Amino acid sequence: MESVLRMRQKMDAAEPSGSLASRFEQTRAGTLRLVETLERDDFVVQTATYMSPPKWHMGHVSWMYEVMMSKIDDGYDFYSEEFSAYLNSYYNQFGEPYQKGRRGVVSRPTLDQILEYYGEVNRRVGRFLDEHTDDETARLFEIGLNHEWQHQELLMYDLQHLLADHYNPPGRLKPPAVGAAEPSMVPVDGGIYETGYGGSGFCYDIELPEHKVYLNDYRIGRFPVTNGEYMRFMEDGGYADYRHWLADGWKRANEEGWDAPMYWERVGGKWHTRDFAGFRPVNPAEPVVHVSYYEADAYARWAGRRLPTESEWEKAACWDGQAGAKRAFPWGDEPPTPERCNLLESRVWRAAEAGSYPDGASPCGCQQMIGDVWEWTSSEFAGYPGFRSAFQEYNDKWFTCQKVLRGGAFGTPAASIRASYRNFFRLDERWMFAGFRLAGDR
Repeated sequence: MESVLRMRQKMDAAEPSGSLASRFEQTRAGTLRLVETLERDDFVVQTATYMSPPKWHMGHVSWMYEVMMSKIDDGYDFYSEEFSAYLNSYYNQFGEPYQKGRRGVVSRPTLDQILEYYGEVNRRVGRFLDEHTDDETARLFEIGLNHEWQHQELLMYDLQHLLADHYNPPGRLKPPAVGAAEPSMVPVDGGIYETGYGGSGFCYDIELPEHKVYLNDYRIGRFPVTNGEYMRFMEDGGYADYRHWLADGWKRANEEGWDAPMYWERVGGKWHTRDFAGFRPVNPAEPVVHVSYYEADAYARWAGRRLPTESEWEKAACWDGQAGAKRAFPWGDEPPTPERCNLLESRVWRAAEAGSYPDGASPCGCQQMIGDVWEWTSSEFAGYPGFRSAFQEYNDKWFTCQKVLRGGAFGTPAASIRASYRNFFRLDERWMFAGFRLAGDR
């Protein structure tokens, strides 16, 4: 849309630097980049109760910066009470949150009003950061940036649900060309392992504190489970055999009529998918994506394996046995690059084939643990021992009935991912970019 494109190009012209203000501008430009190819009508549609219209995402991430400014300045005056009421996601401290399933049934605020609001918040934040240079401002705005990065990825989930193969990604690059990668399991020694975030930079409170766990010796998949492997489960009647399924999963699969991952369609006897790469035959070499925890667990049972715990996943990703130390990422402590993993900045716009990023391998030999697909673990989402909440109503209110996912996906911004990052979803959710790898005992 022309007005969005002009706004984004203006922000892209800002001098790149590592300052908080410039990182804010670059983040805001990144959000606009995701919606610049949309038509006006696309911004207001809500296709399911669990997704949100693009208009709402743009307004909500803007409103969150107003929340941050109000936390620092008791006299801060919000832009609009009407906007705040509509854009509040789940923060009861700011009044009753707007019902999520009805975000797409209102025409006001209009798209033009949201775009004006987006620009006004940018101006307000610019002035605010000029006047406030204290540590608490930096801490809260760091949360604000990470929050917007989360919503950039959530926006991609929703664009997939809204438009799928009709979405025109802004700049697409080809994934690496690789040969067929044979599935295999790699051994990992057990023992005492310190799991959680151990660095000095930003992390969410749910990644802390770093703490010791005991792990038995185990094995874990070198790659995420691929479409080709998953199709064998389907062909063997995996969706029709209750013996593979948790009771709640079996009930949900039958209620929803699941017989394949989300977005798959059988055409002419062959499975196809609708995604950002188009309407195309399912590529058997790509990691399976858009499966729930229930489906991942059922596959693992069918295969005679299990899903890893999050600590098993993290040790396989990070532990360097020769150095006797934990890395920030599988390849080392350097930040992600498109040569090592498939994240949003890679602009591949889908999961790359298994074996595409050997330079991103972990010390034990696991590949694609960062990027491509979020990986389900068997761990319940709960606070670590000694957990302390760092921001009211942000993470800890969800400590129930959810499972932890690790590693990021092709829609995850590189600045937001760490090997210690804990994502979480309900066991039946499938619209996010989620897959899995297997584990087993030794």
